[in-house]
Order: sequence, then structure tokens, then C-alpha cells
Amino acid sequence: MNPETFAPDHFRWTLADGVATITLDRPEKKNPLTFDSYAELVATFRQLRDTPAVKAVVMAGAGGNFSSGGDVHEIIGPLTKMDMPGLLAFTRMTGDLVKAMRGCPQPVIAALKGVCAGAGAIVAMASDMRLAAPDTRTAFLFTRVGLAGCDMGACAILPRLIGQGRASELLYTGRFMSAEEGLAWGFHNRIVEEGSVLEAAQALAGRLAEGPTFAHGITKTQLSAEWNVSLETAIEMEAQAQAICMATNDFRRAFEAFAERRTPAFKGD
Repeated sequence: MNPETFAPDHFRWTLADGVATITLDRPEKKNPLTFDSYAELVATFRQLRDTPAVKAVVMAGAGGNFSSGGDVHEIIGPLTKMDMPGLLAFTRMTGDLVKAMRGCPQPVIAALKGVCAGAGAIVAMASDMRLAAPDTRTAFLFTRVGLAGCDMGACAILPRLIGQGRASELLYTGRFMSAEEGLAWGFHNRIVEEGSVLEAAQALAGRLAEGPTFAHGITKTQLSAEWNVSLETAIEMEAQAQAICMATNDFRRAFEAFAERRTPAFKGD
């Protein structure tokens, strides 16, 4: 992928100062996902591993909403006519989006507003951080269409963000969580009361892009890798990861800048 000339078919893409902004852009339908947009998002996040010019990513929705999830007519309708192999291929493909988002080394920040539902809520959940406008309403509404709450890794990730009991309530009931609840429960990092939540997310991503991006990638890797290991194993994993970071030029640059009482200029190597 050349991020300077990348022109996706199913969402908007901009790149400025190392920050890529992915905007779901069907505001007339509250930015739903389709078979094609799923596939293109999966491919994009997978390619970001080999795209060092992109140092942080912002996920956003056009208009007044983030995403209403899978398009009723373009996804849910066709799913009712598929056989089991076709259904399993689809659910694996949607799960691949979460794996691709978690697997790319760049921090992903979701800029949430309005409706954030179904697969849209999953995309927000799979991001590294979430900023929310006061009107954000988030729902994992799979039970409302006769499905289980265990969709795209929700039963693994959501309890780690907000706790088992709260995750259970949202996944069983499919009800909407308000922005204030999301903040109190730890789903949202903060509510952006004044101005644009997209601008706030891009500003946060910009600060991260100015940091030691190789080390940020290590942090993201370890945050995922240490979910299912003992403390002893986690400490050894972190010792090895930190030793790798200590061998980078950014570590040397930070020391030299500290010694010279100036701000380090990180380059990600």
C-alpha cells in the first residue's frame, strides 16, 4: 500500500502527518458495513503492518453517526439464504477484521458519535482507544436479530474493557449504552464535550505519531499477548520486549535529548 495514493472503494482515507483517518462514508444509512467494506477494511489493516509511513489510525463515521453495523439488506438479508459453509466463511471474515485491527502495530483510535451499533460497536471495541461525543449510543445488539452476543471476539474483549457483569448485560440485552455509562465503565477513554470528536481523536493520534512508533507497536503487541499468560511469563516477555526497544535508535535519541534538555525527535527505528 502506498498511503499517499491509496484510494479505497468502500470508505474514505486521508493521511496527514503520519495519521491515517478511515471514515465510513454512507451517512444516509448511518454508515453500515457491507461484504465489500469488511473485506477492504481487513486488507487495509493487514497492509498497515508494512506501512511505516502510517504511525496512528483514526476510525470515524461520516455525518452524525459512527456505524449502524451490518447493512440489513446487503448483509443480513443474504445471510438468511446461505448454507452453513457460507455462513461460517462470513463469520470468519468478520472476525478477521478484529484480528487485523489488533494485529496492526499502529494505535487505532475510534472517534465515536451518534449510533455505534452491532459491528460498529465491535470496531469501536477492537480499537485501542475510544473518544466519544456526548450523543454516542453504543449497542452490541446481536440478540435483537436472534444471534448470540459472542460476535467477532466480543466475549473475549468486552469483559476486559468493562468487566464481566457489565459486558454480560450489554451482550444479553442488546441495549444501548450511553456515553456517560461508557465513560464510567471504562469503554470510553473520554467524552469530548466541546468541539469535534474527530478533531480530538486526530489530535491524540498526532501526539502518538510523534512518539516512538516502534515502541508503540511493541506495547500493542504485549497488551494482546499477555492476556493469557502467567505473571512470571508476562514479566519475561516484557523483559525481552524492552531489551529490543533499548537497542533502537529512538532510545538513544531520547537519552541524548534528555541530556541536552530538548524534546526528542523520534523516527520509529
